Amino acid sequence: MGATGATGNAVLHSLLALGEPVRALTRTPQRPLPGLTDAPGSRVEVQYADAADPESLRTAFKGADALFLAMANGPAQVALETRVIDVAAHSGIGHIVKISAPAAEPDSPVAVSRGHHAVEEHLRASGVTPTVLRPYAFMQNLLRLAPAAAQGVILGAMGDAPCNYVDCRDIGDVAAAALTGHGIAGGTYSLTGPEAVSHPELASRLAALTGREIRYVDLTPDELREHLVHRARMPDWLAEHVTEIQRLAIARPETPNDTVATVLGRPPRTLDAFLHEHGGHFRP
Repeated sequence: MGATGATGNAVLHSLLALGEPVRALTRTPQRPLPGLTDAPGSRVEVQYADAADPESLRTAFKGADALFLAMANGPAQVALETRVIDVAAHSGIGHIVKISAPAAEPDSPVAVSRGHHAVEEHLRASGVTPTVLRPYAFMQNLLRLAPAAAQGVILGAMGDAPCNYVDCRDIGDVAAAALTGHGIAGGTYSLTGPEAVSHPELASRLAALTGREIRYVDLTPDELREHLVHRARMPDWLAEHVTEIQRLAIARPETPNDTVATVLGRPPRTLDAFLHEHGGHFRP
């Protein structure tokens, strides 16, 4: 599920590269899946499914033996994901790989992470084999900073706290390994790239890449929330979420781990490689 999202689409392409038969579930099956024409490998079946429509889930899950579950964060996420898990378990799916979040704890200071904890617990009690992936910040989400970076600034409320970034394609490869029997099913894994980078350092690297001055402007949490709601037009809950995860990075300094390298037998993609690949987005 989530074949049109950043992680779901990455998993789709990872499975295709392995030659695995895949059923890609989406609420808009009439639209082409991102990058599908360039994907190497074998079979993909695109089918309608909506987490709010249990009958569509029952139809979509017929004949499947494993499920990748990634849904957009949001106020309804816990209800929707627990419904998906229940329908999958009743449909005979034996293994679910769920995308969760760091600090998925019952008393987490991040509301979305508390929701992920509830879903994780529901998954573990469902009777299916649960594999939980807790990736840190997606490198792909840095592209959202591109319009401001093109004007010479990056805004945040993290001070000089380091942030773990991970490429969604590495998340996809780890998920595909779990789904195809590489011996990691049933575990819980935090996923990072090879280094943690602060916002000032990120601004410095973008400046070097673009040949332009790009500086980091550190805001208070209230100032950042205000900017995200009134300038970036984020819904209140999402602005609050972004602010919470930036405050968490200060409270709990982030350090990279070697999980991606251990699972895949190769190093994770680097932030510099990602920025060079997408450098054009950060130029005016």
